[in-house]
Amino acid sequence: MSIRRKELGEFLSALRQKCEPAAFGFPVGQRRRTQGLRREEVAQLADISPTWYTWIEQGREISVSGKALHRLAVALRLDKTQRAYLFELAGQRDLQPVAPEQEIAPPFLQQIVDDFAMPAYVMGRYWDVLAWNTAAADLFGDWLATDTTPNMLRFVFADPYARTLVEDWETRAQRIVAEFRADSRDQVDDPALIQLVDSLHQSSPEFAAFWKRYDVLERHGGLRGFNHPRHGHMNLSQVTFQLVDQADLKLVLLTRTTASA
Repeated sequence: MSIRRKELGEFLSALRQKCEPAAFGFPVGQRRRTQGLRREEVAQLADISPTWYTWIEQGREISVSGKALHRLAVALRLDKTQRAYLFELAGQRDLQPVAPEQEIAPPFLQQIVDDFAMPAYVMGRYWDVLAWNTAAADLFGDWLATDTTPNMLRFVFADPYARTLVEDWETRAQRIVAEFRADSRDQVDDPALIQLVDSLHQSSPEFAAFWKRYDVLERHGGLRGFNHPRHGHMNLSQVTFQLVDQADLKLVLLTRTTASA
């Protein structure tokens, strides 16, 4: 028995025992000796074989499809986190994930960027800029205020100002595409992602060429050079933070570099 299959079985068993039978339409009688739902009841709710479900809880090495996992997730009324954990343990990709809520930067994130003296901003799932401070607006120019939905990729590839602002634009732009591809790897069939990529293909030959390379790189911090029209050359260190409870959001801070002795 593999560790993952053992964990999957114990996870489902624990969830089942937390379910109140009455809430799922089953009578609670004197003869019920099982805490929560019975295995047969879960199988009935998920429209799967009781024997097959029992084998899952027992950790047996049997085939568990994504469709069956979806039915179990719906039957047990799993939330987004529980559902993701179920599919992860089973080694399956969730083709019907819980629809993401509209991306809005929480007020406390806006407060953080407002309190930060240097450029700071918050990016969403597909790098829409959801919040920023005055220093970021000063650095990046008018696009933050004038674009209805400012997006970092559209800025880099479609705004002429970005090509003069970002030092060594081509190298940085190529890396940004590789980081974005890696960052969006779990949503390759999302219509919103497909629409964004298609629009970038149409507006930027460079993006189209970089995207076809299939480079994937994890996003990391480091030195970023800018050629600002008023402040001149600026070297800033980029640091990116992700929220535990909203992993799609990224808090990006640009700080002054410390001169070495």
